[in-house]
Amino acid sequence: MDFQFFGANCITISNKSTRLVIDDNLTELGKKTIIKDDDVVISTTNNSTSPLAKARIFIDSPGEFEVSNISIVGIPARSHLDGPDVYAATMYKIMANDISILVTGHIYPKFNESQLESIGMIDVLIIPVGGNGYTLDAEGALTVIKEIEPKLIIPTHYQDKDLRYPVPQTSLQDALKVLAIEPKEKTVKLKLKASEISDITSLIVLETN
Repeated sequence: MDFQFFGANCITISNKSTRLVIDDNLTELGKKTIIKDDDVVISTTNNSTSPLAKARIFIDSPGEFEVSNISIVGIPARSHLDGPDVYAATMYKIMANDISILVTGHIYPKFNESQLESIGMIDVLIIPVGGNGYTLDAEGALTVIKEIEPKLIIPTHYQDKDLRYPVPQTSLQDALKVLAIEPKEKTVKLKLKASEISDITSLIVLETN
């Protein structure tokens, strides 16, 4: 599987046959959309508007989906701004090429038993760290990390000079101090095989494309 980061919470996960585009709201933040024909477009914010009618499929709500041998399970989640009984966001567990991936989006950092059961074992956790009321901060991300114990962490949604955030975001450097995990690698594209994933938790910084 290949992972690439485009700023904010926008990341692509792809194999030879399919590209998943997650949380592409880049036009709202001053950049161009990265969505292409035949992409599978996924949003962690429920009831959003499909950005491209000709995308292969658009997913923005809980449920089970299967696209080209990729399993996508949308898990209802409380957003970071929701009250205790409101679930206005969706996390996604993605299974592809024998790798399990959890994309959290802008969630409240504590899970109930049903959510934990749906999440299960996770190889790769993709999680925002920018905070300041806009999304999870590093302390919230650390709570999630301790809860699900992923093998690999990819932080997203931190300070970026090329994006016009409505709320300033914490720098990646400051977020990493709170996480207290030294990056294993910095790369523009992460190429990952299931056999290469260590049991020891590590963190990869994806540099913005």
